[in-house]
Amino acid sequence: MAGTMSVLIREMTIEDYDKVYELWMQIQGFGIRSIDDSREGVERFLKRNPTTSVVAVQNGRIVGSILCGHDGRTGYFYHVCVARDYRNRGVGHRMAHFAMRALQAEGINKVSLVAFTSNSLGNAFWNHVGWTRRDDFYYYDFVLNEENITRFNQ
Repeated sequence: MAGTMSVLIREMTIEDYDKVYELWMQIQGFGIRSIDDSREGVERFLKRNPTTSVVAVQNGRIVGSILCGHDGRTGYFYHVCVARDYRNRGVGHRMAHFAMRALQAEGINKVSLVAFTSNSLGNAFWNHVGWTRRDDFYYYDFVLNEENITRFNQ
């Protein structure tokens, strides 16, 4: 494999969807929602957040991605992933910085993410790159559409 410097980090577009979805399907333990992560769901997300989502590309292959958006106050990372053979080479770190700079350009001063407690690889990464795990609040959600089912890759 060529060095990580030859990996291009750029904004994600809907044209990247098929290759991003293919990457998602290769990530063990990755949770994919039936509606939100469909082409239509991701297209809706990208239309709302056209400059903040990121892909890492080498030789036409998408080797990493982050869905990133904001609500006008806080940025959020979703579905951060790097292909197994590109991990521990700085790709995730470069993607996160690209997305954070895009958020800053839109006046966003804070970014958050949710990592499953069972995601030891992801949690180790976020701790290593200086993110702070919060233990001072509970995270709640309420399902508005029961058809939006999360399936985890085995």
